[in-house]
Amino acid sequence: MVLHPADPLTSLAHGIGSQHDLPISPFYAFAGAFAALFVSFLALGLLWSTSRFRGERSGLALPVALQRVADAPATRTALRGLGLAAALAVLLYLLLGPDDPAHNPAPGAVYVLLWVGLVPASLLLGPVWRLLNPLRTLHRLLSRALHRPEPGCGPGPAPDPDSDPDAAPARGHHPLPARLGQWPAAVGLFGFTWLELVAPEPASTTTLLIAITAYATAQLLLAARFGERWFVDGDAFEAYSTLLARLSPLGRRSDGRLVLRNPFHGLDATPERPGLVATVCVLLGSTAYDGFSDNPSWINVLQTSPLGRTPTATLGLLASVALVATLYCLCAAATRLVSGPHPGPLTAFAHSLVPIALGYLIAHYFSLLVVEGPRTVSMALGTDNAPEPLPPLGPGGLAALQVVAVVTGHVLGVVAAHDRSVRLFPPAKAVAGQLPLLALMITYTIGGIGLLLN
Repeated sequence: MVLHPADPLTSLAHGIGSQHDLPISPFYAFAGAFAALFVSFLALGLLWSTSRFRGERSGLALPVALQRVADAPATRTALRGLGLAAALAVLLYLLLGPDDPAHNPAPGAVYVLLWVGLVPASLLLGPVWRLLNPLRTLHRLLSRALHRPEPGCGPGPAPDPDSDPDAAPARGHHPLPARLGQWPAAVGLFGFTWLELVAPEPASTTTLLIAITAYATAQLLLAARFGERWFVDGDAFEAYSTLLARLSPLGRRSDGRLVLRNPFHGLDATPERPGLVATVCVLLGSTAYDGFSDNPSWINVLQTSPLGRTPTATLGLLASVALVATLYCLCAAATRLVSGPHPGPLTAFAHSLVPIALGYLIAHYFSLLVVEGPRTVSMALGTDNAPEPLPPLGPGGLAALQVVAVVTGHVLGVVAAHDRSVRLFPPAKAVAGQLPLLALMITYTIGGIGLLLN
């Protein structure tokens, strides 16, 4: 709940701001969460004995005409142009606009429309940042100028460069090391959340210009070495959008058809790649730190720490991510002990954390998007006398939405983990092997609801 809507710097620097004293009983919140988790676990154990999710093999094909429009070069060019134009507008506002987030829409465009807006956009439309990504578009333009064609730059139909991450690199580019996986995206996401939650002046035009310039330069140089495929796992926002899009009802079947699907099928198709666990844990840990960062006790620690505010906050953010990752690794080790050896115990169930991360994102950033999003658009359109935005829900409605989002994310995680468990392990061990995962979900639930009710 944004307590100070007239102070964009506060809301942008700390997500949705303070949430103390929400009008909901802790007893009912925790009891409802435990009941939902246990009932879903018992029901799955009794009624779900075989794997039902088929990944990229499932989906109801959409009309061919609709797919032709979606895949048309004109459609893709228009979306790339839109992304590039929006990026240029943000840069112009940063260069020429006032260094005041109350009158400059650039900070809101980065922290609200991009970071938070990608959540509903990816859920509804799929991995939209692949086409909107201005860095990918700049790389294509530079490749054409330097006569180094990328996939889709020459004549003929434009293939999806992300459809085969292990395909051979384009001519003149080095292959991406397989062990790299999504680690660059995890590092990039941590860097962005550090900028948002820890940096001394995250909404300053100077801070944003330095961060955007450094990030764009690094991405373009790495893409020049490895080719356009670098953006699949190397660009933090593209990996972020793609991961959330696994839960979208729109997707691509393995034959390339655009389909409507059960979101669980898309989630089941999440590639088990190095760095996947780190990427999801950064999302979970950074969101948890955002919820804890406005706690009076933590603010007191920041103000009195001999290390200074920024180093202490950095350690706090690192500790939050490390705690989430440690709990998951312990759970994976316990699952292996109970159910037997597995070649990829860490990545096998990492996809079940995605709906949990989504629940936390919705709980923590819903108000920020619906309140500050229209405000940012209004500023960008030059409306100086727009009325102050008001929260769309009262305190009770917001509290209910937050708790429901967190609990639903965990229940969906239990379902995804159960289906993977009955596929990987013998029937006698499939249910028992989920007990460590259930304990992990309960732990995450306690932490998530506790942060909401602090």
